[in-house]
Amino acid sequence: MTTVTEAPPPLVPTPQKKPPRRRGRLTPYWLLLPGILWLLIFFALPMVYQASTSVQTGSLEEGYKVTWHFATYWDAISEYWPQFLRSVLYAGTATALCLLLGYPLAYLIAFRAGRWRNLILILVIAPFFTSFLIRTLAWKTILADGGPVVGALNSLHLLDVTSWLGLTAGDRVLATPLAVVCGLTYNFLPFMILPLYTSLERIDGRLHEAANDLYAKPFTTFRKVTFPLSMPGVVSGTLLTFIPVSGDYVNADLLGSTDTRMVGNVIQGQFLRVLDYPTAAALSFILMAAILIIVTLYIRKSGTEDLV
Repeated sequence: MTTVTEAPPPLVPTPQKKPPRRRGRLTPYWLLLPGILWLLIFFALPMVYQASTSVQTGSLEEGYKVTWHFATYWDAISEYWPQFLRSVLYAGTATALCLLLGYPLAYLIAFRAGRWRNLILILVIAPFFTSFLIRTLAWKTILADGGPVVGALNSLHLLDVTSWLGLTAGDRVLATPLAVVCGLTYNFLPFMILPLYTSLERIDGRLHEAANDLYAKPFTTFRKVTFPLSMPGVVSGTLLTFIPVSGDYVNADLLGSTDTRMVGNVIQGQFLRVLDYPTAAALSFILMAAILIIVTLYIRKSGTEDLV
């Protein structure tokens, strides 16, 4: 017997793909160009200008010259360190209050709101429909002497406790640290709620069902499942609240007094009233450096860098 073997089919050369054009490779960079230019013009250049201003000497009449006078930084710290500490204390307190108030509401919106979810979200962002200044002035009316808040605290005899703690002054709430912290908490509460809601809404509901199948109690489920998975939202919310609160000056100006001034009030006064531009620029960079250090340590201690 003879075996007939078929000849292999002729090899057909496969067409080679043309390498992508160089213009196509540059397309992402062209798309990034507007954003990069925006950052350079409106962020980097002003930062460089303020850095040069902080090491200048002179006056507004004679003009300022760059003399590399770094002693301005030390003078600013030695003179205004109480305002720096007060800013960090107020920012930390307002951030903690926003977290305590915002987490239950974000949890309610994510898991219990049902058909009312969109309405509650609209109510959360409703303060953004009005001016920041108007919202703060509204609190000035609410906390005024003889107002409902002062009357309720008087009837509950809580003003004696807050006065002993140094939060209020006698029968007054306005122009005290309590008023400033209340205004900060109210104005920046949405910045805490929205990241928390986004993080909680991403949690798979089957994880809660699995915890229930394992006979975990509700608090255990929250401690072991819900809160760890919502940590990106907690970190994002606290950063979005703490950073702007640290530099805020409107609430301390309208709701506080000279004893509740924050570093933002000092910077504003140096720029607009005293006209001491080097000191104002130095204070701005010191505040930025302090916030950067605090935020870096916080992110490392929080154990997550997956920000929402």
